[in-house]
Amino acid sequence: MYTKIAIIGSSGAIGSSFVKLLTRLYPQAEIHTFSRKAVADRPKNFKHHIIDYSDEQTIESAAKSAYENMPFDLVIVATGILYGGADIQPEKCLRDLSADKFRAIFNANTIFPALAAKYFLPLLNKDKRSVFAALSARVGSISDNQLGGWYAYRASKAALNMIIKNAAIEMGRRYKHAIIVGLHPGTVDSNLSKPFQSRVPEGKLFTPDFAVEKLVSVIENLSAQNSGKCFGWDGQEILP
Repeated sequence: MYTKIAIIGSSGAIGSSFVKLLTRLYPQAEIHTFSRKAVADRPKNFKHHIIDYSDEQTIESAAKSAYENMPFDLVIVATGILYGGADIQPEKCLRDLSADKFRAIFNANTIFPALAAKYFLPLLNKDKRSVFAALSARVGSISDNQLGGWYAYRASKAALNMIIKNAAIEMGRRYKHAIIVGLHPGTVDSNLSKPFQSRVPEGKLFTPDFAVEKLVSVIENLSAQNSGKCFGWDGQEILP
């Protein structure tokens, strides 16, 4: 039973589905949402906070504001990018690489989740089971990579998985009940995946609500022994 929940990146396709489902499953929970824009309408048990993903100070301030001397039982980081307009597209080969692309992708997929971990992990509940879950991706697995390409995106998710592993080891020394994991939602029908949906096998393009329902089920079945790992929407561990 979660009494206090944080959903970071709550305005995105997956983040908003997390908000909707967790609100229904835990109507008595205090839910804190975080995004770059204000929210006009929200239930009474919601508290919304503005975060500038590129400004560490806003991350720290939002975390402190949300804490209010009551720890979090569940923190979801539902942010990330694959591409950004014509200038930032997944690379097919080495000649497509650029420093600007790497910076943009790593800022969103690695650096921001790492900073979210920096400020939110110490706010987890020490006295009972608590979970910090960040959206990762199967393509971040080095052992699973058979196709190549997507250099920056793959590397950013592999780096995120290492940060999750490091954080799990560190937190495990003091927060015995904490679980820190990466989650792969599958290919979700969202703006992030639209240019690539034609290549998705039939039955493998998920709605955000379906993906989130599966991920919440995965989260519910995790134990402290799973901390530091990455899991797919189907509950299967994704090896590094």
